[in-house]
Amino acid sequence: MQQTVRLRVNNQDHEFAVPCDETLLETLRERLGLTSVRETCGIGICGACTVLIEGRPISSCLALTVLADGAYVTTLEGIAGPDGSLHPVQEAFVEHQAFQCSYCTPAMILSTIALLRERPNPTRQEIAQYLAGNLCRCGSYLRILAAVEAAAARMQTVRNG
Repeated sequence: MQQTVRLRVNNQDHEFAVPCDETLLETLRERLGLTSVRETCGIGICGACTVLIEGRPISSCLALTVLADGAYVTTLEGIAGPDGSLHPVQEAFVEHQAFQCSYCTPAMILSTIALLRERPNPTRQEIAQYLAGNLCRCGSYLRILAAVEAAAARMQTVRNG
């Protein structure tokens, strides 16, 4: 059984007829070619498949596309500026080399964006707690924490002019 679903993904509207058991991960990767959305565990533990729905991080491997009907979805492909410039969080991750293999990086960056919207000036402990659902197999956690702190400071400077 299929159902028609409308999604706004990275500022573009889409309409699909999808099977009722298709995950948002499958829709984003296979139908839209958004390969920053990655599957690893398939059970919502590792966070590699994190996307933002209405600005909140979710595990797209657990979300059924039909339940996201009408939602606004953001993937890493959708956060760059109109001129292609990197988002401040991406810049901080690059500057702090907050990655090794980069497999977890898109999800880490999206979770960081959500965190900084909720808590513009988080403590190191709040950052660690918020990102606890995103696993980095390379163990780059200290660099990730430093990048998030730098991104928070950079975004605070931008907000204050």
